[in-house]
Amino acid sequence: MANQLSIRSYQPTRSGHSHPFHQLVLPLRGVISIEVEDFTGKVTPGECVVVKRQEMHHFAADAAAKFVVADLNELPDQMTSSDCIVFAISSPLFQYLAFIEEQLKFQINPNIENLMFQTFYQLLSEQQLVKKLEPRIRKVLAFMEDNLAEELSIEALAGIACLSATQFKKLFKQQSGQTVTEYLTKRRMEKAQALLLHTDYPIQAVAEAVGYSDLSAFSRRFSRYFGLPPSKVSH
Repeated sequence: MANQLSIRSYQPTRSGHSHPFHQLVLPLRGVISIEVEDFTGKVTPGECVVVKRQEMHHFAADAAAKFVVADLNELPDQMTSSDCIVFAISSPLFQYLAFIEEQLKFQINPNIENLMFQTFYQLLSEQQLVKKLEPRIRKVLAFMEDNLAEELSIEALAGIACLSATQFKKLFKQQSGQTVTEYLTKRRMEKAQALLLHTDYPIQAVAEAVGYSDLSAFSRRFSRYFGLPPSKVSH
């Protein structure tokens, strides 16, 4: 039966199989070692591995590791046409996996499970298929996400990656397709927009939550990014 979500663990002994539906494996905790198509390696939390219908794959994982597994009748369009086997997932989708785990642990409710699957599939459909990131860049992205309210200099981020500033900027652009500044601005503006739409935070508090102590500077940046001032977004 496809089009369903489950929480699974695997055994450390390597095993393999195929199935008549597509399957996605998204680590919650721990890593999975997997061989599928021309990919052989580890998939970690914040990533997703795509196993297409009838593809033979081999895998192993520590028994304590946990994964959300999605069995799908059909893949979203961007996955059907892509050769990307392992990709980084967005923060909203990663956070949603924890919600899925809690719901599936405590009750069986077909209606809720169907709604969860539809929401999962929608979030999946919005994913940019960024290929598996180099561990140092993945570490920096996680740090950025947790510290958008702080001043994040190139030098400090490069230090987290254990690279020089020049090496870091080059590797970041290669891996993400954006400069560090472009990526930070995008994430800060997206978070600001969400806070303005879905919370009652005053604009000053939203500005500070995404790293702007100067309200006018935040308003200018937001207006340039979205084409309207933050006062027109907040409710």
